[in-house]
Amino acid sequence: MRFPWAAIMAMGLGRLGLSPRDFWAATPREIAAALPRPPQGTLPRGVLDRLMQQFPDET
Repeated sequence: MRFPWAAIMAMGLGRLGLSPRDFWAATPREIAAALPRPPQGTLPRGVLDRLMQQFPDET
C-alpha cells in the first residue's frame, strides 16, 4: 500500500490552510490531530429532549 501523499497534501495545504513550510515541518501525528473528525455516535433522545426544552426555537 502506498502512502496517500496527494490526499494528505490536499488536506494539509488546502483544507487546513497550512503553509508549505508548516506542512513539511509537521509530524504525521500533528497533521492527523488537525484533521476534522466525523461525529461519534448519536445524541441520546433524552439529552435532545432536555436541550430542546432548555433552548427552544424562537419564532
